[in-house]
Amino acid sequence: MAPQKSAKRKVAPLPMNARSGQAKSDTQANPLFERRPRHFGIGQSIQPKRDLTRFVKWPKYVRLQRQRKILRMRLKVPPAVNQFSQTLDRNTAVQLFKLLAKYRPETDQEKKTRLNAQAEKVAAGQQADTAKQLVVKHGINHITNLV
Repeated sequence: MAPQKSAKRKVAPLPMNARSGQAKSDTQANPLFERRPRHFGIGQSIQPKRDLTRFVKWPKYVRLQRQRKILRMRLKVPPAVNQFSQTLDRNTAVQLFKLLAKYRPETDQEKKTRLNAQAEKVAAGQQADTAKQLVVKHGINHITNLV
């Protein structure tokens, strides 16, 4: 067996914050103000109010606009598609709509009259005009496929 050391051990010094507590106790406390610590266990002091806004069931439109904002921050959108997320001012929009009106797809009525005229030409023995019309492409899925 190894020889035993002396039974006396040195006590560790107090931490800095405990030392400052001793100095405070030297000054006398006002007897009119008693210190009553609160205990938040079951059946004891009432717990302090907490901010519970994060756990509120928000209306659907609020949830949607928050989700939309986060998605827009996280998603990478190609520039060709992203240009449609910004709107034009009124004057430019009016000019654009005038231009697009010239390239509007034909209505069912116009198509019917065009096909009737084409059928009459073929019946008369003339060459039918089969030139492809210039038309603005529309629809989100169609445009994204084109891009």
